[in-house]
Amino acid sequence: MKHSIVIVDDHILIAKALGSIISNFRDFEVLYECGNGKELQDKFKDKNNIPKIVLLDISMPIMDGYATSKWLKEAHPLVLILALSMQDDEQSLIKMIKNGSKGYLLKNVAPTELETALRRIVNKGHYFPDWASDIVFANMFNKETIEEVVEYFEISDREKEFLCLCTTEMSYKEMGKIMKCSPRTIEYYRNTLCKKLKVKSRIGLAVYAMKSGLVKDNYSS
Repeated sequence: MKHSIVIVDDHILIAKALGSIISNFRDFEVLYECGNGKELQDKFKDKNNIPKIVLLDISMPIMDGYATSKWLKEAHPLVLILALSMQDDEQSLIKMIKNGSKGYLLKNVAPTELETALRRIVNKGHYFPDWASDIVFANMFNKETIEEVVEYFEISDREKEFLCLCTTEMSYKEMGKIMKCSPRTIEYYRNTLCKKLKVKSRIGLAVYAMKSGLVKDNYSS
């Protein structure tokens, strides 16, 4: 079964072009297009019109992408939001993320990256290109609470425990004893977190854990 998508963009030609592109993606289909968030709200009154993903423009009349994403987050939290915009500034990106967006792409993106983004959002929960990830990480390092970091990057309790242990001098074998799991499982945590956090080594994981406030006192070296 294909994943359903709704396109919300006030530029009809862009919306139609996006629909045409997505029609060539094997696992996705467009249900309909809307010109702004208010039209989307009206459509959502019929439960059959609620999609898996909303491809959301930011700059629109009547009800823009910021207001629409905030409404979706509150009223339909299971709907995945992928922002598609001409704006590549930090303020727009962070505001959309805070309003529940799981991804952010510029409108000059290649169709192949759009398909990749859609797949990642469905399978992994989020997708951001490198330029956006750099901004996200810079802001996450400035957060005062670890809850926001954990929630955003979908770090499990076990992964969080492993991150804390990365800041010690323990070997992976010793970590396995503490966490009561095999060395192979420890390697899995390492590889998974390196991909999630876009770092290349244990040192990178340890630096992230310390800067983001994830380190527990009883694990600190």
